[in-house]
Parts: sequence; structure tokens; C-alpha cells
Amino acid sequence: MNNVKLLAGILVFGSLWGFSECIIGSSLHETGLPTGAIMTGFFAITFLVISRMTYHQPGMQLGMGVVAGALRLFNPFVGCHLCSALAIMAEGAIFEVFWYKISFDFRELKTLTMQISMGILSAYFVYIGGYIVTQILTPIISGSGFFVENLTAVMPNILSSGLLPALIGAVVLPAVLLTKKIDLRLKDHLYYPTTIGVSAFCWLFVVGNWLLLT
Repeated sequence: MNNVKLLAGILVFGSLWGFSECIIGSSLHETGLPTGAIMTGFFAITFLVISRMTYHQPGMQLGMGVVAGALRLFNPFVGCHLCSALAIMAEGAIFEVFWYKISFDFRELKTLTMQISMGILSAYFVYIGGYIVTQILTPIISGSGFFVENLTAVMPNILSSGLLPALIGAVVLPAVLLTKKIDLRLKDHLYYPTTIGVSAFCWLFVVGNWLLLT
């Protein structure tokens, strides 16, 4: 796969991930539901696994996290923009590390038991890893300073909050893997207009609303 096609894939999947975080995540936030846990367990794992299954390219999910996190910074609605963006970027990086030994044909995940187990572990560690990163980097970047004792105090809450995304991941990963035989790839004459068009829509919608509301 050439670099331009891969970059287009990173852009479109990262944009869709960021778009869902801004639009769907904001809607969930208003309901009082545990937004971050739901978004990671369902949307993040879905986009990360589908992109890996489709492109078979290491490093792609890290790039998606950067794109999604960057778009999340422009969220015009609710939530902590910086901490959410950092969490998303960290989730992409943690997924890359966690799935490093998994082959691109997923032969290690042939049984349903392995798929459920991997879904639980992936969603859990991606979520709590992103959560921990925000607790460290947000105060550093904002200038308030990071103190280990502050992180230690919230660690029990962080570790327990990973239960919901883990349960969601147990269902989502096997469901996504059922689509493995579906060829999602487009021919070049459709691929570039589609990926660019979808990416542009996501960014224009979010950034446009951000500009209108600021």
C-alpha cells in the first residue's frame, strides 16, 4: 500500500473517530451517562479494529489517534477539550502497543473465547491508559503542575471505571470480527474522493460549529 493511500485512510478513520467523539460523545455527556467509557468501548475499539483489519498497517492507529484528538480540540459543545484530546491520542498509541503481537489476519483470535477476552482486555487497558495519561499530561500542559499523590488518590477510581468499557469491548470486538470477510476497500477512483469527502465533512462540521459558537 502506498503512503498516500495510507495517509488518506488514517485521515478518514481518525476524522470519523473524532467526529463521533464530538457529536455523539457530547450528546451522551448531556444524558449523564459515563461518556468516555462508552465512547472508548464502542466507537474507539470499532474504528481501531476495523482500520487494522482493512489496512494491515502498523502505526495507522497511532496516526488515527492524533487526527481524532486534534479534531476533538475543536469540539464546539461540551467537555474538557484538552484532556479528551490527550486521552484519544493516548488510546491510539496504547492500542498499537497492546496489539503489537497480534497478526494482521487475526489467527490468534479464531475462537469466540479469545475474541471476547481480547475485547475485554483491549477496551479496559485502552480506556484506563488514556485516563491515566490525561491525569499526568493535562496539569503539565495547563501549567498547574503534576503531583504523583494526586494520581495515586484517583487510581482506584480509574481502575474501577474500566469495567464498563471492558464489558462493551467483550461484545464489540467479536461483532467487528464478524465483518472480516467483507471487503471494505474501494477502487482508487472512488477511494480518494470518498475518503477526502468524508474527512472534509467531519472537519468542516465540527470546526464550523466551533467557530460559530466561539
